[in-house]
Amino acid sequence: MTSKEKIFENLKSKLGKIIPEAELYIKAELAAEIEELKREKNAVILGHNYMEAALYQTIPDFKGDSLELARKAAETDKDIIVFCGVRFMAETAKLLNPTKTVLLPAKKAGCSLAESITAEDVRALRKKYPGVPVVSYVNTYADVKAESDICCTSGNAARVVESLNSDTVIFLPDEYLAANVAKETGKKLITWHGKCEVHEKFTVEDIQNVRKQFPDTVILAHPECSPEVVSASDFSQSTSKMISYVKESKASRYLLLTECSMGDNIAAENPDKEMLRLCSIRCPHMNEITLEETRDALKYNQYEIFVPQEIQEKARRAVERMIAI
Repeated sequence: MTSKEKIFENLKSKLGKIIPEAELYIKAELAAEIEELKREKNAVILGHNYMEAALYQTIPDFKGDSLELARKAAETDKDIIVFCGVRFMAETAKLLNPTKTVLLPAKKAGCSLAESITAEDVRALRKKYPGVPVVSYVNTYADVKAESDICCTSGNAARVVESLNSDTVIFLPDEYLAANVAKETGKKLITWHGKCEVHEKFTVEDIQNVRKQFPDTVILAHPECSPEVVSASDFSQSTSKMISYVKESKASRYLLLTECSMGDNIAAENPDKEMLRLCSIRCPHMNEITLEETRDALKYNQYEIFVPQEIQEKARRAVERMIAI
């Protein structure tokens, strides 16, 4: 059996109920081509949990949330890192590997949170609140990280805040995540007005309607959802912890309040469990990353990530502190 045939059979077993076979065969051809390019170029592919299912189930060497992938980026000995995620993630990989080539398989692949704040905004907040430590969510660009004391992810945000010797913390830029962390830690968080364009769409009414029709459903909400949605849910944590929760739980039916591709990926890996399809919200930025673009990134060495030298060291320090936590 050829590499392409093996990939096709794997995709068919996991995604055959939701994607036509003809499309899966095309995806398998692309994945086999990418695997060959990866070997030729001594590359590693990192795949975020929000990647579309056919990509997620084939080419990544490592899959996970932004914290897990940052750790893998820091450890790799490969010459090229291909980051199947959005731009701030690829920038983080570059900060941790300044001498390696980091490729983002999309021309932009931005983020509503990252674009909600600038380095100048952080400097203004520092001036307004002198001496107050600044925590920046990893969903920010490198120039913002460089103005911060430490970064965090949704998975370690509370631990990062608790590690700081201060009752007051500037927490940027996600106001919903900040509110959820403030509730968990009891600390005063000075917040920004950023929101994730996916997670802000989920409402308590969505949860109430599901519980009315499917009362046995376990509801998992990402902490970028509003505090009201998080409170009304059964579990709220990072994407990787949501994946582990579904895998280890005895419940038979789940609803994920997060980017909808992750629901497809969890359903593919847990065929004995039912995933409700309320989630129809796709991140337009994550959706820019495709198998075709990943192949072309490797083939033509395109969309390379560069971080200006003058901000690299400061931004790297904030990220390394996060990884240490």
